[in-house]
Amino acid sequence: MTGIVSHLKGRAAEDTVERHYVARGAKVLHRRWRGTYGEIDLIFKSDDAVVFVEVKTARTLARAFESLGARQIKRLCASAANFLDTMPAGSLTPMRFDVAAMDGAGQLEVVENAFAA
Repeated sequence: MTGIVSHLKGRAAEDTVERHYVARGAKVLHRRWRGTYGEIDLIFKSDDAVVFVEVKTARTLARAFESLGARQIKRLCASAANFLDTMPAGSLTPMRFDVAAMDGAGQLEVVENAFAA
């Protein structure tokens, strides 16, 4: 039962995040896009940039953010490069990675350009 509950919570969080971005003028390009290297939860077009969004859920916002490890970040970057190969400008396409975290109470926090050093 836990796997099903986690899956449904994840889907609900993705729906909430999608509404958050669309309300701010972003256009949905893909949900759960799967490429050679794995899946990206949400991909939007916002202004002139492609925005890749990883959605994390946990009991607390801190735990949600902490659950994103270096290995997963590397996989997300590879998947994003794979996706950009499908765009007319390829790797020259303006883009960013955002991380959206949702806690057990439904509170949402989005960190834009989360992978910037």
